[in-house]
Amino acid sequence: MPTLNTHHETIAELLQALGGVPADRVRLDPPPGTATKRDLLRVHERQRPCELIDGTLVEKAMGSPESYIATEILFALRTYLVKHDIGFLYGADSLIQVRPRRVRGPDVCFTSWLKRPDRTVPANPISDLVPDLAVEVLSPRNTRREMDRKREDYLTAGVRLIWIIDPATRTAEMHDGLNEPEHIDETGSLDGRDVLPEFTLALNTLFARLERPTTRRKR
Repeated sequence: MPTLNTHHETIAELLQALGGVPADRVRLDPPPGTATKRDLLRVHERQRPCELIDGTLVEKAMGSPESYIATEILFALRTYLVKHDIGFLYGADSLIQVRPRRVRGPDVCFTSWLKRPDRTVPANPISDLVPDLAVEVLSPRNTRREMDRKREDYLTAGVRLIWIIDPATRTAEMHDGLNEPEHIDETGSLDGRDVLPEFTLALNTLFARLERPTTRRKR
């Protein structure tokens, strides 16, 4: 994916380049196109989770339902790893560098110990260790084009498996960059493929206690 043009003539052009995100998710301090990783960490410390997209800070779309689903996935994966100690997890506060000026924050991610033979978790606030699994839980304020860009970033960086969970439709998508995306309805299950062997999570179990929403994300 090409780097964003940092000299947009209008706000509309900038928002278009970012995937049609709502304007209130784009931070103006520092000015778009000039933000650095230091700026990202400064804002992150103020409990305003953002991603760094080619010099622009974009606030993550978050809410209680998305947090609940991400926590349930994190718990299921942690339970699996208790029996299969093959790697470690990050939660929603994680920051992963996927390109020189692009830092993403997956809602959940898993990294194999094969990438850390000493079996320690990196201490850097922004990790340059690309995870094997990245999980994104959609908010009504995410756009399809935004998520397409994020998925491409992950795959280009070397993420082997991506789960995109949509609470609004109670569905999911699995992407591995090699095969066509797998669309899963509420009767199906997520699986870990060769990243998390023998791991499965039924969507009807994941969504069982979640009230059905009335709004859906923008396309």
